[in-house]
Amino acid sequence: MDLSKPLAYRMSPKTLEDYVGQEHILGKDKILYRTIKADRLSSIVLWGPPGCGKTSLARVISNTTKYKFLKINAVTAGIADIKNAVETAQNTLLNPSGKCILFIDEIHRFNKLQQDALLPFVENGTIILIGATTENPYFEVNKALISRSMVFHLQPLTEEDIFKILKKSLNTEEGLGSYNIKIEDETLKKLAQTSGGDVRTALNGLEVAVLTTQIDENGVINITDKILKECVQSRKAIFDKKGDSHYDNISAFIKSMRGSDADAALFYLARALNAGEDPVFMARRIVIAAAEDVGMTNPNALVVATSAMQAVNMVGMPEARIILAEATVYVATSKKSNAAYLGIDKALKDVANKETGTIPMHIRNAPAERNEQRRVWSRIQISS
Repeated sequence: MDLSKPLAYRMSPKTLEDYVGQEHILGKDKILYRTIKADRLSSIVLWGPPGCGKTSLARVISNTTKYKFLKINAVTAGIADIKNAVETAQNTLLNPSGKCILFIDEIHRFNKLQQDALLPFVENGTIILIGATTENPYFEVNKALISRSMVFHLQPLTEEDIFKILKKSLNTEEGLGSYNIKIEDETLKKLAQTSGGDVRTALNGLEVAVLTTQIDENGVINITDKILKECVQSRKAIFDKKGDSHYDNISAFIKSMRGSDADAALFYLARALNAGEDPVFMARRIVIAAAEDVGMTNPNALVVATSAMQAVNMVGMPEARIILAEATVYVATSKKSNAAYLGIDKALKDVANKETGTIPMHIRNAPAERNEQRRVWSRIQISS
């Protein structure tokens, strides 16, 4: 093992038995476990947040399969790299099986043309595709590719899983076993909790702490809570302002207000602000909730929400957090009625799809009513 490589890389599992977490797809009775074990893998897409083990699982497959294993990254690769992989797979002299496993990291970064280039070779079995993505593949990956692949959703690792990996890294030669390290289990558990389900973050933090802490007079590296806190970035919720997590968080924020759960609404507001979301965008969501969900049971909610949006625009962060919180709690705790929302939607549907007649004369504009009266009076005079 090359100890110059990052700890997170060195601790990657080599076999399925070494793999930690994702029991919902890698339990011994699950289809993915059985197909990897039998080396009968078909094309798959691994979808999950950073640090959940997508690349590690691909490495496990590369260590267990009899097929040639190739890897490219969609950030830097193009159609030429796909063609090279196909040529390698079809070279019967170097690859008698006539097929290969192609691992494409960040596959959602491929454009439509690049993804289309994979299709015929995935379909005829020349390429067994393993795609890894942090974005929802049903939105970001070619539908034709999805229809030819199995999608597996990986979850963030639990604190228990991350603690287990951290503990193992301290006791193995490929990890930090060559160092005389003293660290309490409670400190490791705090690191696991801070990592937010990302084992890479946890391992990187532990490695930095070990390599930057001086050895005491007894030859021991003492890692404390304070040292780890300095070596690990503050916890960030999994949140990408342009990705799925953005829409998931906003949806949860709105539905929490709609469900009158003020605590949950504040929590999702905090997640958004912590990740750098535009506070004016959050204010607009509150205005919409005030009109759509609170409605006529408390019309003042719309006044409060609109005033909050104006105040947030004038004040900015960090004080805007208080204004947003006040408006969020007000909307969340207000009684709800969507009568106006349902009413206008039904009216729009009728106008678009039905014969709705003309406007009754007695409620038309006054000049139009007077003109009609003159025409009636004129007809009466002529007839007389």
